Amino acid sequence: MRLVERTPVSDETEKALACFGAVRQDTQQTYLYFSDGQPNSEHTWLFIMGLLTIARREKTRVVVMIWDHATWHKSKRLRQWIRSYKLAAKESGQPRLLTFLLPRKSPWLNPIEARWVHAKRKTCEPDGELTAQELKRRLAAHFDTEPFWNSQTI
Repeated sequence: MRLVERTPVSDETEKALACFGAVRQDTQQTYLYFSDGQPNSEHTWLFIMGLLTIARREKTRVVVMIWDHATWHKSKRLRQWIRSYKLAAKESGQPRLLTFLLPRKSPWLNPIEARWVHAKRKTCEPDGELTAQELKRRLAAHFDTEPFWNSQTI
């Protein structure tokens, strides 16, 4: 099956949908976060906050993020927030946050990338007609998880 980019219909009301994901190394549990619109550093921050909330609840000491060079992963505001969080977390005993940027053009080094490829194959429609809600439902079912945070609940 091949994915073909379709031409948007003029009365389409749905915009882009971004899906952020993380995989726990110990349990292989996948966490998803959906945001309406293009991904940006604010949604990345919200995703990190959700992961840190889970880490606090489960008394996890370290959260490791492995990122590509997407602009929303390395914005100045996000880097400043991460830096200040790291200092505060060290003093208050909160979970540590470690971020690592992969070398450019090397997605195979990121453990979640292969999962995204399989998810795209399992959830896509040959004709390209899939609503945002249905795509969210299929991705959550594929990863056997519920989105832990949704931009509409913020």
